[in-house]
Amino acid sequence: MDTELLSLFRKELELCRVHEGEVLTVLSAGNEKAEYAQAFMVAAQALGARTFHVNVPRTQPIVSGVQGRHPIAGNQPAIDTLKQANIVIDLMGLLFSKEQTEIQVTGTRILRVMEPIDVLRQMFPTEDLRRRVEFEKQLLESSKELHFTSAGGTDITYKLSQYPVISEYGYTFEPGRWDHLPSGFSFTQGNDGAIDGTVVLMPGDILAAFKSYVRSPIKLTVKKGYVTDISGDGLDAQLLSSYIASFNDPRGYAISHIGWGLNERANWHQFAVTRNLSNEHVMNALSFYGNVLFSTGPNTEVGGDNDTPCHMDMPMRGCSLWVDDIPILKDGHVVHPEMKAPGR
Repeated sequence: MDTELLSLFRKELELCRVHEGEVLTVLSAGNEKAEYAQAFMVAAQALGARTFHVNVPRTQPIVSGVQGRHPIAGNQPAIDTLKQANIVIDLMGLLFSKEQTEIQVTGTRILRVMEPIDVLRQMFPTEDLRRRVEFEKQLLESSKELHFTSAGGTDITYKLSQYPVISEYGYTFEPGRWDHLPSGFSFTQGNDGAIDGTVVLMPGDILAAFKSYVRSPIKLTVKKGYVTDISGDGLDAQLLSSYIASFNDPRGYAISHIGWGLNERANWHQFAVTRNLSNEHVMNALSFYGNVLFSTGPNTEVGGDNDTPCHMDMPMRGCSLWVDDIPILKDGHVVHPEMKAPGR
């Protein structure tokens, strides 16, 4: 077993406060991340926890951008087993599913782990990251409006307060809480029917489901919480429009979560230097410092009822953002003192 992996996972479980007497369950599909599964169980046992492994076959391939569809859907014995754990290490991908919610409400905390070891090492969480992300969460919880703009023409306003705020800083120790190792942002959802404006994706912004950078501007017109028009002279606008339309689901045009990235260890340029994209997930893109995490599609993660499988995260650079007229970002730079990373 890789000693570095074992050491890294033990440090992670210590942050998650796994201790003697707890039950840790690993959830995986087929032979995916088998080394991770073993390393997590060995690390947990070293901390005095009891462990076991729920492994199911994956009968359908993973499709980037398709969310809430996974191999334990309808497998109630597996779901009931996971509910008995204090913490589930999700190596399969339960996000945006009713099964994940069903497990969480019993008090089981869930840690999703999808990235290769080099990304886990690079973006490994810190207590200071947690402090800043939790400050972001508290700020969003107390705010009634979020507004962001860009030099490219973005100008959009979200009315807030209907939905809860979710924080992701890379570990979880509170009952029923989900997190993703690694990460570094908080997010919420605009009120139903109360998101209006224009978003212009500019070169260098990211289409996460495609694991690619925007090369030509894409203009999205948003009215009452839905994208009503996608336009642009280049191929990118055509690709995005075709992708969403392919789901034949009008809910794929809904505006989903909104937040901003605070992980100074995450790399905006990651996809440009990664050679094996099949191994790479999207957490560098979602978490990089100063991005606005604009997205479309499902909102079940914050308790909504839109469970469309069509999800697109679109981290944007160079934006200015305010909550209740409090400046948070200025041209892609974090300006609020409580959220600035050390040395920034």
